[in-house]
Amino acid sequence: MKIRFHGAAQTVTGSMHLVEVNGSKLLLDCGLFQGPRKETYKRNQNFPFDPASINAVVLSHAHVDHCGNLPNLVKQGFSGNIFATPASVELAEIMMRDSGHIQESDAAYLNYREERRGTDMIEPLYTQEDAENVRPLMKSIDLGIDFEASPGVMVRLVEAGHILGSASVLLEVEEKGQKTRIWFSGDVGRRNLPLLRDPSLPEPVDLLISESTYGDKPHRDPAVAYLELRDVVSRTIHRGGKVVIPSFAVGRTQEIVYNLHQMIDSHDIPRVPVFVDSPLAVNASDIFKKHRECFDDETWAFMQNGTHPALDFQGLTYIRSLEESKQLNARKDPMIIISASGMAETGRILHHLKNNIEDKRSSIVIVSWQAPHTLGRRLADQEERIKIFGEVFYRQAEVVTIGGLSAHAGQDMLVEYAHAAQARKHGIFLVHGEERGALPLKTKLNENGHHNVFYPELHQSIEI
Repeated sequence: MKIRFHGAAQTVTGSMHLVEVNGSKLLLDCGLFQGPRKETYKRNQNFPFDPASINAVVLSHAHVDHCGNLPNLVKQGFSGNIFATPASVELAEIMMRDSGHIQESDAAYLNYREERRGTDMIEPLYTQEDAENVRPLMKSIDLGIDFEASPGVMVRLVEAGHILGSASVLLEVEEKGQKTRIWFSGDVGRRNLPLLRDPSLPEPVDLLISESTYGDKPHRDPAVAYLELRDVVSRTIHRGGKVVIPSFAVGRTQEIVYNLHQMIDSHDIPRVPVFVDSPLAVNASDIFKKHRECFDDETWAFMQNGTHPALDFQGLTYIRSLEESKQLNARKDPMIIISASGMAETGRILHHLKNNIEDKRSSIVIVSWQAPHTLGRRLADQEERIKIFGEVFYRQAEVVTIGGLSAHAGQDMLVEYAHAAQARKHGIFLVHGEERGALPLKTKLNENGHHNVFYPELHQSIEI
């Protein structure tokens, strides 16, 4: 058996790991790599294997860095099953369709600009139609159900507590009379976060593939993040500005809205209009309401009347149409705008940033990890000269990064996770993390008795 780390290797985005066993090929995730535009396009377009040779895909969850390149996989010849939880199937469908729309829109915008310069036109990475072609291949599998994903590979999906429908993956592989247990963490959530159940710890296995995004530190208490968000919103509104929040449409947006609702109800911040400017977030919220089986006991108590307060309150507006989105930029009154994408690379958030980045009254609030070379990372790094759609802007808006809202496990949880998995036989492989996250985690695990800990390079192959 071979495992090849074709994505999220020594970086966070583009999760994609290939398991070759019994003459078949099983892909764990098929996500979009996010980074510099030219590198991103080339890397996402060109698979390091023949897509038609892949027998099946197991999807951990529906964030685009885990599911977002499935349309290309299918477009280039893949025709097998894609296994995921019911909520992930529905979320992935809208995430991929939205991604296809963004790919088309951004290509059209850039082509309009390049046409005037007489340079080459740009093809979208994939289209909405390509995204829609993925849905017939997706198969819903409930948590805790054993199923055969490929010959000799039994799989079970286990609660990951990261976003709605997220799962870790247990693989029980039988090859030439040998049995091997592999645990793929996907993205591991945190305990005691709103809405979702806590992540389940692994069973003892032979090999662990673990995320390491925040392997360098434990997270701050979510209550501290709540206070930081309250303070930046309050001072921005009082100086007459807009609060612009780049946010992932699934998970983070719902959490932010829930926190803002609490702040308004408790009079911690002034009552101002709150806009979720993302058709994807609107559709995702509908799916949240539908899949109550993913919620924790506390959320169930709030759901008695059919609507969770995180998803609906007076003053909150979900925007679908582009025309309504444009109208926000014409308004001068204080407001809060939550918009996708979470790393500020694509979508409507770019227009809100463009219109507010040079306004001293306004604030840009970074509420999630930002990949290197993305616009979100440049903002988080407090760069003053910012390029958006090829135009240069000089940042005047306040930029605040709030780290305690992360839906990823911190170092303490990841160490506990590794202890539960044991993985003494073949070791622990750290993925989905930059060096600053993975290497401190590797050191911490070594100190705690885990000596076979590896940080594989992109496309590295191991044989077991």
